[in-house]
Amino acid sequence: MRTAKTFRPGKSRIFTSTVTAALTAGVVAVAMATPVAAADDPAGSAAQFHTATVLFKGNNVESLNGISYHTFRIPAIVRTNAGTLLAFAEGRAKSNKDYGNINLVYKRGVNDGAAASDWSSLKEAVGAGAGTWGNPTPVVDRSTGTIWLFLSWNAADKSQSGGANPDTGAATTAITKWGERRVYVMKSTNDGQTFTGMDGSASPTDMTESLLPKTKANGSAWAWDAMGPGNGIYTANGTLVIPAQHRNIYSTDHGATWRVQKLSEPTGEATITELADGSLYRNDRPTTTTWNTAKRRWVARGSIAGGFSAYSPDDKLLDPVNQASVLQYNNDAPSRTIFLNSASTENRRQMRVRISYDNARTWPNSRPLSEGPLPSGAGTEGGYSSMTKTADYRIGALVESNLNVDASSTSSRSVLFRKFNLSWILHGCTC
Repeated sequence: MRTAKTFRPGKSRIFTSTVTAALTAGVVAVAMATPVAAADDPAGSAAQFHTATVLFKGNNVESLNGISYHTFRIPAIVRTNAGTLLAFAEGRAKSNKDYGNINLVYKRGVNDGAAASDWSSLKEAVGAGAGTWGNPTPVVDRSTGTIWLFLSWNAADKSQSGGANPDTGAATTAITKWGERRVYVMKSTNDGQTFTGMDGSASPTDMTESLLPKTKANGSAWAWDAMGPGNGIYTANGTLVIPAQHRNIYSTDHGATWRVQKLSEPTGEATITELADGSLYRNDRPTTTTWNTAKRRWVARGSIAGGFSAYSPDDKLLDPVNQASVLQYNNDAPSRTIFLNSASTENRRQMRVRISYDNARTWPNSRPLSEGPLPSGAGTEGGYSSMTKTADYRIGALVESNLNVDASSTSSRSVLFRKFNLSWILHGCTC
């Protein structure tokens, strides 16, 4: 049992809360008193709630199919129609590097992921061969219940920039040609118990030919590529949309066919949500060149039918050239859009969650995740993230952590599962 602690939620909310943190079944929970100053949002009157657990444990703690995983990175989470939480991650066998023997693993959470015991042991979506399966980007078809899972793949002798394969020591060559990085699709029709190819076979379906454009706008080969990573969306009109590098991948027939909508190219890793006004909102990681012009997240708005605006920086959303996550929490008044990233231009350790009430145009309320509980053995939190709305109206967030920031080039990585309510965010600051 940890001792009581005083939280300082932010300059604009001066109050003292007594916090009791309990370590139960691997989950750290925090209960807080109602502050003197309440937010205008009626959700602010609810008791604050925030729990955290280490869901994917790196440093060779978790094993599957004979592999003890050094690192888990690149998380994604969705809630199925049955209310099950599906948490995905890249399982990196022998290092934290972005290439080598990397498998796509996941866990199923019941009871809204309330306790560590509510999560399954490690499961594998795909791990065939010694190459890299990564960038999980799932979406749930709310009409049929099918869970679609998009991912990127490259062979064991390839990587984004070259370097020695951490598993074999053999040299890899940089990906420079179309098709060396590929697009694969899987699906589950049994609430995430198992995943198959589109045709029901055990192997993922290679969709590179139809979903990976051959050339970029300047005529160069479309060589490197990335799905998401994070979440796709099921829109109000039943369209499935997967955010991907420089494009949206979408289906209007429940996944029977998939098409590409090309976008402009100043960004890389992508997020998407459907806002309360019905528009689609891309919030992306800028390329290094783009980031140097404005060290912020870059956003674009539009629709599948009507196209998207040009990307522009959101001055409020500081960014250290990293992935982020966005979630449309609700559309009824007051509508709320939730955004999570490292709010820094210098490092990935300043994770902050924000709320917008005007279709992601302003972000008046926010709170750093560091003011929430941190489980024992969690390491230093920060990096990639993914969010979903749980069936009990809370926000479930996966966030990366570094187990040794003093040796980041070789350190193991884990993934935390945080669960908090709107009130917890609202008792942060108007900043």
